[in-house]
Amino acid sequence: MKRENHQLMTRRTELPRARRERLVFPTTMKITLWVLALALGLAAGCGTARPSKYYQLTVPGNIVPAVDSNPIPVTLLIGRLMGPALYREDQIVYSSGGESMGTYEYQRWSEPPTEMIAEVILRQFRASGHYRGVYTLRSAIHGDFLLHGHLYDFKEVSGSALVGRVTMELELRNIKTGTTVWTHFYTHDEPSNGKEVGAVVAALNKNVQQGIAECRASLDQYFAEHPPAQPAP
Repeated sequence: MKRENHQLMTRRTELPRARRERLVFPTTMKITLWVLALALGLAAGCGTARPSKYYQLTVPGNIVPAVDSNPIPVTLLIGRLMGPALYREDQIVYSSGGESMGTYEYQRWSEPPTEMIAEVILRQFRASGHYRGVYTLRSAIHGDFLLHGHLYDFKEVSGSALVGRVTMELELRNIKTGTTVWTHFYTHDEPSNGKEVGAVVAALNKNVQQGIAECRASLDQYFAEHPPAQPAP
């Protein structure tokens, strides 16, 4: 009778332990396999990440200013180009022509558009040789006039045709009097030669160069009609 009781007690104490072993082992294996699968998934995701591609506007590095024997006797300072937050970042903006806009994730500008366009303005005006001097506002040079403006559109627009839209306005301020003496508004849709982002970038680049050349011609006309006083010898 004592032996039977002993065997019964042994079975009662050993049975839960066996059950625990059967439960713990599969659960541990499941956790291990789940962690391993997660690690492999992360490794695969890192290996397939798309590289970003960057674009820039055409800004010649070495421009020899044109020789003008009788330049306009003023010093221009090129100031900031203001614009919406999207154009102060490096994303390439697209739109379907309506009110909504988006940005490409892996296609970006090398610099914010407002900064790139201001650099093109500086180089074009300096290379023309029509002015006594052209410098940035950040320089220590004392200027006669401040040329600055606002960028409204600089984006891909899709619709019946794919275009690169540029809309901007430049203005000239007399630094001595603080008055605005000239403004020029420019807007144009330049057709893209393809549907890829690179073709749209080429259209935007052409549009910017054309717009700044138009603004420069308009400003030259203003000074032709309002010649500044010659500096005292």
